[in-house]
Amino acid sequence: MKAMVFAAGLGTRLQEETGNKPKALVEIGGKPLLQHAIEKLKKEGFSEIVVNVHHFSDLVIEFINSHDFGIPVFISDETDKLLDTGGGLKKAAPFFQGYEPVLIYNVDVISNLKLQNLIEYHNKAGALATLVVRDRKTQRYFKFDSEKRLVGWINKKSGEKKIAIPENFEQSAAMAFSGIHVVSPDIFDLMPSEEKFSITDFYLDLAKNHLLKGYFDESEIWMDVGKPEELAEVRKLFQ
Repeated sequence: MKAMVFAAGLGTRLQEETGNKPKALVEIGGKPLLQHAIEKLKKEGFSEIVVNVHHFSDLVIEFINSHDFGIPVFISDETDKLLDTGGGLKKAAPFFQGYEPVLIYNVDVISNLKLQNLIEYHNKAGALATLVVRDRKTQRYFKFDSEKRLVGWINKKSGEKKIAIPENFEQSAAMAFSGIHVVSPDIFDLMPSEEKFSITDFYLDLAKNHLLKGYFDESEIWMDVGKPEELAEVRKLFQ
């Protein structure tokens, strides 16, 4: 199985940590976030990994080239232009030729979610994409109907809504995205012509005519270390 680690972000919320290095190389327990992600994916049975790079890309490339992770780790280079999440996946599409689903994992996520269970759920559902979500407090939520089908998105602070399936939207469950998702290979044929685009908007557009599912994660550990206070909390776990 193949996976992609989204590691091209600027890490602007961690400015004290990312003044001279990318977020992917911020350390927890003596290891960079990127290494934590790669080691988790390898442990879960993934045989090839693609990492996209932009901010301080030379440092990430050097780190990958100087380590033997036991499986191939390839670079999708966005040094010249940051392509957003959808564009980043589209650029990496040549790495994912074949018939197996592709797992996408944000580099700033620490989780003990069993990824093989997620893959099995995705395959059984026959979904074009499956988004891992949790019942937690945030501002932006994906919305899912009683069968866990993606029907829309809402920003509860601003009131903005993006509705894919109107008849199921209002009574649907609001769940927060966990930065982990699975896509079937057919999705690459449906991508827009634009080079740069949001995967959130892409998913919501697809949900109008295709099956996209939510995987409601209740695992013990899930943390997003994109903010200083969250990074401090995660570091306590690795002391």
